[in-house]
Amino acid sequence: MRQKTASASPFEASFGFSRAIRTGNRILVSGTGPIEPDGSSTPGDAAAQAARCFAIIVAAIEELGGTAADVVRTRMFVTDAADGDAIGAVHGAIFGDIRPAATMVVVAALLRAEWRVEIEAEAVLGDEA
Repeated sequence: MRQKTASASPFEASFGFSRAIRTGNRILVSGTGPIEPDGSSTPGDAAAQAARCFAIIVAAIEELGGTAADVVRTRMFVTDAADGDAIGAVHGAIFGDIRPAATMVVVAALLRAEWRVEIEAEAVLGDEA
């Protein structure tokens, strides 16, 4: 059985994707930009934007029956390598004890010019270490 969840992103319906999908014990979270509940972009620096992305991601995982502790992989797309430490610090604050596999890639641009980061995640529920 496939379960889906949505967020405030104005792109989900128009682009035809779900914020996250659960199939079996896996939850896959789409690329998540720093979008506020009203559809606007999160203002501020890369750390504030990363925190918003992770809040959306964790909420989607929780809605589908998981927790942040179930995350096994993250992918962070950043537009400026100089933001890497700030984004990494936010990642560490959330996942420091969990330590999922993680990738951070510098890209030329993201969908909205004001975005400094976009993040994907994968979770596996009931996975024992």
